[in-house]
This record gives sequence, C-alpha cells and structure tokens, in this order.
Amino acid sequence: MRLSRKTDYALRALMTLVDRWGQGPISMNELAKKNDVPKKFLEHIMLDLKSQGWVDSSPGRTGGYVLAQPPERITLGQVVRHFDGILAPIGCVSQSQPEACSQSATCRFRRVMLDVRNATAAYLDGATLAQVARHEPVAHREVLTLGLVDGDGI
Repeated sequence: MRLSRKTDYALRALMTLVDRWGQGPISMNELAKKNDVPKKFLEHIMLDLKSQGWVDSSPGRTGGYVLAQPPERITLGQVVRHFDGILAPIGCVSQSQPEACSQSATCRFRRVMLDVRNATAAYLDGATLAQVARHEPVAHREVLTLGLVDGDGI
C-alpha cells in the first residue's frame, strides 16, 4: 500500500489541527506553510475534509480551519479510504472493489495478501488522530534498522 500525495497532505493538515485542538482556527496560509503543501492543492483537500465533517472553517482575518470532531473520533482508516479508496494490496482481495482473477481458485499467495489487507485495515481503523498525535516522529535510523532480509523495495 502506498498513500497518495493527497492523503499524505490531508493527514499532515489534520495532525496540525489536532495539535491546535481547542486553540482556535489556523489560516490556510499558515496551514500550507507549516506542512509544506502547495496552498491551491491544500484548499481542495480542506474542502474535501470539510465535506466529510472532519474540519470546519470560519471566514475573515481571524478565521481559518479547526477540527469539527474530537480527534478521538477520526481514524486514519477513514481518511485513507476517503482519499485513496480500498486498502487491499491486490484487487482480488478487495471487499469493496473486488477484481476477478483467473488464478483465484489456485492462488496460494492470495491468502497472504488477504492477511495483509486485514491487518492493515485493522491497524488503520484502530489508529485515531488523537493516538497518532501522541507518537514521536520516526527517526531516520529507525527506518533503516528494521532487521528485515534484504530490505529492497520496502
């Protein structure tokens, strides 16, 4: 699974709003600058987040964006599905958009892909914005020290 740029930017903006929860609105300019997101692209994303009821906006010089729901009520799974659709690594294990496969009756790695889909969905659906906000940023060395065999393609 790979997140789209739109999902990445949406999650960045949402995490900024979580950090400011209860402190009032943040302007579009500040939100874009803080998250290194092109303002025009972020405007579309914020409208999309607003249509889902996850953010609210207020006009004017002191206006901007705030979370419309407590961060405990929004999950990464909801956001990723909204912007990127299915979480399945391959179409033949998708529940919402299944793709036919001529090998499905005999395919043995399909089981692994189904397990990956289920584990990914469960993890993202259990990760609220509030929980994610409590995490420390990942250090570069952590990404490189997973201890996996020949980490090519990870």
